[in-house]
Amino acid sequence: MNKKNKITLIIITVLLIIGMSGLVYKRFDLTAEKRYTLSDSTIKVLENVKKPMTIEVYLEGDFPASFKQLSNETKFMLDEFRKINPKIDYKFRDPIAEKIPQDTLKGMGMQPSILPDMKDGKISEIVMFPYAAIKYNGYGTSVPLIVQQSGIDAATQLSKSIENLEYNFASTIKGMMEETAKNIGFLVNQQELSPDEFRGFLDLAMENYNIGPVIPENKTELSLADVPKLKQMDALVIAKPRKAFTDNEKVILDQYIMNGGKTLWMIDAVNAEMDTLFQAKKIMAYPIDLNLTDFMFNYGLRINPALTKDMKKSALVRIVSGEVAGNPQYSSFLWPYFPLGIAETKNPITKNINPVKFEFPTSIDTLGRPNIKTKVLFESSERTTSKTVPNYVALSEIVRTDSIGEMERPTPPKIFAVALEGKFKSAYATRSEKNSYPGFKAQSPENKMLVIADGDIARNQIWKGQPLPLGEDLLTKEHYGNAQFLRNALDYLLDDSNIMELRDRTIEVRLLDRQRIDSEKSDWQWFNLLLPLGILGVLGAGFYFLRKKMFS
Repeated sequence: MNKKNKITLIIITVLLIIGMSGLVYKRFDLTAEKRYTLSDSTIKVLENVKKPMTIEVYLEGDFPASFKQLSNETKFMLDEFRKINPKIDYKFRDPIAEKIPQDTLKGMGMQPSILPDMKDGKISEIVMFPYAAIKYNGYGTSVPLIVQQSGIDAATQLSKSIENLEYNFASTIKGMMEETAKNIGFLVNQQELSPDEFRGFLDLAMENYNIGPVIPENKTELSLADVPKLKQMDALVIAKPRKAFTDNEKVILDQYIMNGGKTLWMIDAVNAEMDTLFQAKKIMAYPIDLNLTDFMFNYGLRINPALTKDMKKSALVRIVSGEVAGNPQYSSFLWPYFPLGIAETKNPITKNINPVKFEFPTSIDTLGRPNIKTKVLFESSERTTSKTVPNYVALSEIVRTDSIGEMERPTPPKIFAVALEGKFKSAYATRSEKNSYPGFKAQSPENKMLVIADGDIARNQIWKGQPLPLGEDLLTKEHYGNAQFLRNALDYLLDDSNIMELRDRTIEVRLLDRQRIDSEKSDWQWFNLLLPLGILGVLGAGFYFLRKKMFS
């Protein structure tokens, strides 16, 4: 074979390889965190999409580089969605360029984000709607693409937003695929929070679940007559009970758990109310006996009847600090009885949320039990003390911000919230009470429970007779992560497909250095212009001399 034929054969082979590469597609994920590899749980959700699904992503337009990266990451992921299931399609839209009315977007659950932007030394504002709208089977819903978390910089916000992409899409699609939503019952018998105080939590629960009250048939206490209703509930919420549970009620709840029912406990072991304190300046805090000590002890928990004071991680309260020309002057102070829950351990329930506000919480001791895994969700700082009750609580105990960490010696942190997983054993397996319950079970299947040593964590404030969003503080204008935390808590309890684990993903976003870009911009422009020309020149010269040699 002469040289001419060899070259012809090489060219044909290369062309065939290029052509075949378009027919056979395979992408290799070489990232350390496998950021472009979908989880098995997500793939399973996508495979269940039986009808055409359209995803509209509102991340098209003239955005800063960070949002361009978020847009690209979203596109990469949706490309993978479409490869898993061709019934899923997507498109990117620019709501500003298309002049979509903001009221229309807000009606879809989208809120605008206004970003400052600097170009050529000029500062301007960019209005954007960082959401995706999913349409399926005549139904639509929105998916937030930006993590709303206070106290983080833009780079961290971008990283956390990318981390949450797969979970946000997969969980939303899963909810749309379920023909019947799971049921959550709210116990109404123990003088719990009123409907207005509980409105924010009810609203967030209704986003993905069916909800309903569980009211005893006899109007007095839970009994066997209530068991059929309880069996319909996938989870049961007990929010700030103030009336003691009877022994019969505890057996009913025990067997609800033994039969696989999930429970969310929000318990006050001490009575102390801020509204009363604002008026009286000083109140008497006293313990509340809910008759749950032996019940919780069975699961390896003890809720201590003592108030927790955190001198370091606390929320602000706004009080009158003086008067000018007859007008009251307000100032904000740290209130140690309102500690903040700040996630410091890796857990999907608490990851990427704002600090959670606790109001007069007590603490939880974890004792450990066989076959039960205990996970601490929130705990206090190392500047924490306990106040035994009965005892006085006075507004004079406020802490000035310049004295943080100076008032107390380091102490072990106090636990505010825990999650339990495993096969629970009945507290009545060896007691005579089991004989009163037909079909008594001594052990549960794999189950979950979440216990919070604060009944007010789910209480929203009320202004002029109207409930405020859960986590919003009227006086300080702070937005706490209570709603985010409790929404995740419900998802955790009712997640049977391991989608919640996607919130554990950690992705490192490697952003470009803007100052370096500005300083080296011209150099790289010339490089990108001249390099291709140089390569073409070298190839042309090589081809010229090769051809001259072959035909000379």
